[in-house]
Amino acid sequence: MNITISIGVLAILLGCINAKEDKTSTSEISGTVSNTVDTLVYSAPQNYSKTLESNTAADNVEIRNYKDMFELFEKLNYTPEAWQAGIREVPRVYLPLIGERWGSGRSDELTVENKKRLFFRTLAPLILRANELIMVDRIRLSDIRSSHMKSTAISEEEQSWILKLAKIYKIDAKEDQVTSALIDALWKKADIVPVSLALAQAAEESGWGTSRFAAQGNAVYGQWTWGSNAITPEKQRKELGNYGIASFETLQQSISAYMLNLNTHNAYASLREKRAELREKSEKITGHILAGQLTKYSERGEEYVKSLRSLMDYNRLSPTDDAYLSDSPPIYLIPVAD
Repeated sequence: MNITISIGVLAILLGCINAKEDKTSTSEISGTVSNTVDTLVYSAPQNYSKTLESNTAADNVEIRNYKDMFELFEKLNYTPEAWQAGIREVPRVYLPLIGERWGSGRSDELTVENKKRLFFRTLAPLILRANELIMVDRIRLSDIRSSHMKSTAISEEEQSWILKLAKIYKIDAKEDQVTSALIDALWKKADIVPVSLALAQAAEESGWGTSRFAAQGNAVYGQWTWGSNAITPEKQRKELGNYGIASFETLQQSISAYMLNLNTHNAYASLREKRAELREKSEKITGHILAGQLTKYSERGEEYVKSLRSLMDYNRLSPTDDAYLSDSPPIYLIPVAD
């Protein structure tokens, strides 16, 4: 399948999609193997570049314009009609980069509705992939947790794995001991972020993919950093230090880093508590509910929460929390010049 598709307008690529919760938690992941293998390669920040699948059956599809993009989506039955018919399966179509041309060029030819659809549809597979990878570790953690609750001995290999996961999720393990408290703390942190919330925040923080930070560093979530990879804001407030916006090699890295941020930063502890509460009650984890716990993500506080919920409601993103990735081989979108 060597379809040529375009990117003069990739700035708006993503559409409404949903993740079937059962499938997200059990699907096989290409490029990974069973629970006996160390899956932390996908969770550690330094390995984010490996989060997309390594699959010999993968296709590379060049993208040149939005018309070709819609044509590809049509061939994959990734359309508004399929969505409205209740189909929540999302193809593994991955866009590696935003780049300088996102939102430029012929994007003015598109209607606002199509721009949003392209943006959501391009981002959704990457968000689902990030959640899928989190679930690989969560499933393994679940097995260990069940054994521990039954007072079954945990192997040295599993103990080592738990301690590594604890470091990634910024949990101190006293004297490097695997305890019930440590496992319970991990259980709250190693979990998914609803697709609707991740889509809404990406749109809000990146201006639908058109911000300078998105163009220069694939940064769609406006995460602050003080590292060497920081992009300096034009109106940097010196009283807050020499901060900047974190940049990333790929869009997938940006999304995975955003999820790790929500799953580890003290400012979002209430989000994790609410998510754990929903899990405990066997209730659905939704973006609309968890958005209420993000007053500290922005200086706008409650207004930011209202904005996210309004964006989700207006664009009907709630059903995307039921989306799931297809079992088909991945397709990589390759931006090329016209």
